[in-house]
Amino acid sequence: MNRDAAEPSAEAAPVLPVGAPRGVRVLGLGAAVLALAAAVAVSLAVGSGDVPLGAVWQGLVDPDRTDRLHLIVQEVRVPRTAAGLLAGTALGLAGALMQGVTRNPLADPGLLGVNSGASVAVVLAMGVLGLTAPEQYIWFGFAGALLAAVLVYGVGSLGREGATPVKLALAGAATSAALGSLTTAILLTDSKTFAQFRFWQVGALSAREPEVLWQALPFVVLGVCCALTLGPRLNALALGDDVARGLGQRVGWARAVSAAAVVLLCGAATVVTGPIGFVGLLVPHAARLVTGPDYRWILPYSAVLAPLLLLVADIVGRVVARPEEIQAGIVTAAVGCVPFVLLVRRRKLVEL
Repeated sequence: MNRDAAEPSAEAAPVLPVGAPRGVRVLGLGAAVLALAAAVAVSLAVGSGDVPLGAVWQGLVDPDRTDRLHLIVQEVRVPRTAAGLLAGTALGLAGALMQGVTRNPLADPGLLGVNSGASVAVVLAMGVLGLTAPEQYIWFGFAGALLAAVLVYGVGSLGREGATPVKLALAGAATSAALGSLTTAILLTDSKTFAQFRFWQVGALSAREPEVLWQALPFVVLGVCCALTLGPRLNALALGDDVARGLGQRVGWARAVSAAAVVLLCGAATVVTGPIGFVGLLVPHAARLVTGPDYRWILPYSAVLAPLLLLVADIVGRVVARPEEIQAGIVTAAVGCVPFVLLVRRRKLVEL
């Protein structure tokens, strides 16, 4: 038998993008961690009130409650930076999970309707139950995110093939549109609720109560631990459902666990900062420039790069319009659109 005829040609085989060598990936991840640490330091030092670096350090290690500068650090800068770390990590991992599960390069945490579900639940808590404190309506945000994800997954699972990426994307888009319309209808008929919801909806790190951060922390930690174990399963799903099943993967179980992690992560991020967009969409693509298609590396890179992006966006919003501020959700959308377009054009991705 002709050997050339028996073996598939190299030209016919699909070519997957290959990431940097392992040593470069480790160094890149270490550099990202150092950059994140620098962003945390700048976030603690920069703002509408000038606080010297010495006062920042003293406010962290030996705070004096009678010192105005120490109070700024303790009451404003620390909660704001912590909110950026929590929400950024959650959004980055949620975006990477969504792109891996749906094999859709344009997927983001809102694809399962999580943001829309959390938003409509918060609006109902404010308008119907009269809850105004974040530590009260945080639980409604989680409940709304969970119900929206269950609805999308249930609708997407109908039919013989189960929850395919295309059906999940369509069900998520339809659910997001329906819940978004419901939220708008409630707000247009209740001006008081609209006034309360307006600041939360834009997506911001400022004015976040420490109680809310402590309540959201266990959910973020659980979601992070769950997400970081899903790398091998997402690698198998990227090869297609049939190949994944042939490799012994339980496709339905992998998607269900991924969806649960997305609910925990995106629900926590939404109730802490509001529905900030674009972070979960852009960061996994930036990570792939170094890691290639391996989700065992994409996930930890996303967990570091996303809070870095969110903190930098928040810092930029503090300094470009002094003494006023531009909220982080606005900055991420304005700054992130150009590099995302360049990434998509460079990679020419149609599916993952």
